[in-house]
Amino acid sequence: MLTEERHKYILDVLNSKGTIHIQEIVEVLNISESTVRRDLSLLEKENKLKRVHGGAALLQQKRTELSMNEKLLHNLPEKQRIGAYAAGLVKDGDCIFLDAGTTTYEMIKHLTAKDITVVTTGITHLELLSDKGIATYIIGGYVRSITKAVIGQTAREMLSKFRFDKTFLGVNGIHIDYGYTTPDPEEAAIKSLALKLGQHVYVLADESKFHEVTFSEIAPLEEATIITNINDPAIIKEFNSTTKIEMVVDK
Repeated sequence: MLTEERHKYILDVLNSKGTIHIQEIVEVLNISESTVRRDLSLLEKENKLKRVHGGAALLQQKRTELSMNEKLLHNLPEKQRIGAYAAGLVKDGDCIFLDAGTTTYEMIKHLTAKDITVVTTGITHLELLSDKGIATYIIGGYVRSITKAVIGQTAREMLSKFRFDKTFLGVNGIHIDYGYTTPDPEEAAIKSLALKLGQHVYVLADESKFHEVTFSEIAPLEEATIITNINDPAIIKEFNSTTKIEMVVDK
């Protein structure tokens, strides 16, 4: 079978199902696994798909974003493990920034450090932080309804007054060439500023965020440490060449 025909089959299945497994391609097309991996690698370089563990998936549209309620159940066990690991990095007396988002929300449940201060743009975070008795500042500004994040000029002006021992961010895309991205430019601006204000910066991201590119740049990869559950050696090796990755082992 010609290369073009193999690629057409792979992309047709992706457009129909959203994902495809390497073994499925091997069995249907009667080709070797090494050939499939080369095909997926080439198609990824052409920005036609992204490799995931065991296969490939469609790239998300640049401005598409799930709502907070939809995100809450998406990869929840992975987010819980990443959040617990990140919470363990917070030390007594730290002043930290917690980005809006579902993985940073999971992080709050595991915060045990004493006398910490949290600054956040996530309005969904407030009740849980308050219930835990954590000193909290909410940034003022316009609330973006889909992510429940505070954004805009007022938010940036208020945020700029703070400095953080540690900044914890959520992102929508992590790409070796395009860095950290998110769909909304205003939200990207807040994340970028919070990154600059943190002495140590961490991006909390499950494996679905890798090789994705969305509309608005936040920062280059090297400006933050990635905390992730991803366990694909090839992807870890690729991204470790640019930034530090701390892996959370799935139990």
